[in-house]
Amino acid sequence: MDCCIVSALSWFIPVYLLIHLLCFLFADADFTLLWASLAGHKPERKLKGLVVWITGASSGIGEELAYQLAKCGSRLILSARREDELHRVKRHCLETSDLKDEDVLVLPLDLLERTSHEEKTKTVIRYFGHIDILINNGGRSQRSLFLETSVDVCQALMELNFLGTVSLTKQVLPRMTQRGRGSILTVSSLVGLAGAPLATGYSATKHALQGFFNSLRPELTDYPKILISMACPGPVQSQIISNVFTEELNKPVATVGSQEHKMPTNRCVHLMLVGIANGVKEMWIAQQPFLLFYYAWQYAPTFAWFITDLLGRKRVQNFKAGVDADSAYFTKPKTS
Repeated sequence: MDCCIVSALSWFIPVYLLIHLLCFLFADADFTLLWASLAGHKPERKLKGLVVWITGASSGIGEELAYQLAKCGSRLILSARREDELHRVKRHCLETSDLKDEDVLVLPLDLLERTSHEEKTKTVIRYFGHIDILINNGGRSQRSLFLETSVDVCQALMELNFLGTVSLTKQVLPRMTQRGRGSILTVSSLVGLAGAPLATGYSATKHALQGFFNSLRPELTDYPKILISMACPGPVQSQIISNVFTEELNKPVATVGSQEHKMPTNRCVHLMLVGIANGVKEMWIAQQPFLLFYYAWQYAPTFAWFITDLLGRKRVQNFKAGVDADSAYFTKPKTS
């Protein structure tokens, strides 16, 4: 009998590991999140009727969040600086869902104007009565070498991405603690967990957000129904590259490369909503080989440093040669 058990295990264990390896090779998120997407709560059921405030809702991930949440039946507050674009997003939400005009509030917001955040929050409370979910998605990225970058750029990134997010959270969170429930999802990044060349200031802001919200979460143990969640996507198709900071504050990026190799925005957003619906505290969202980096940094940092140095050198070389930074891993450098 014992021999049969040992024999069965000798077959089962390798097959089990092989299945997991194959799943990992084709995975585009961490196993916890993927399992939730297969067997967990469905966003369209869990998020229906909830009041969701989205920053950075005029384009990219924020825009797609608005569309998918509208289809889930969530009531929305759409915030960004460009009011005309917010109205465009609202029209599309109404056209593609069962929401009515009064279910979507357009609320222009500048994360840099921190003194306005209290009044903006009061406006939302007056309109909907409460806030179920805050999605901190607003911010800008960076494409420049630190040796060539003004410190003003680093300060601007920190003011916008970190302090702007913290300021709005400071206004919304007390409303959630009063009700005893709510969710705050902050869109971080792969570079919030591991550094990347050409994004020193941006990476610093995402590391700061990781540290802030990971420290905030245990402060809220008396409020078990309040979820503090971080989404850490890798390269995603969006317009963020066209509005990145470069070495000087007002200098536009020289090259915006193809987005084809990146994860589709709708897939990334769907996984984020799955994470919210299932109470996932941290979501790793990326196609391979980027997903491997998350696990390497978590479980094999020495190997991760080796790979980072290797690919980082290639990324910098391609950037200097005029190749878009995001496609640097997939293209050969230009030759003179």
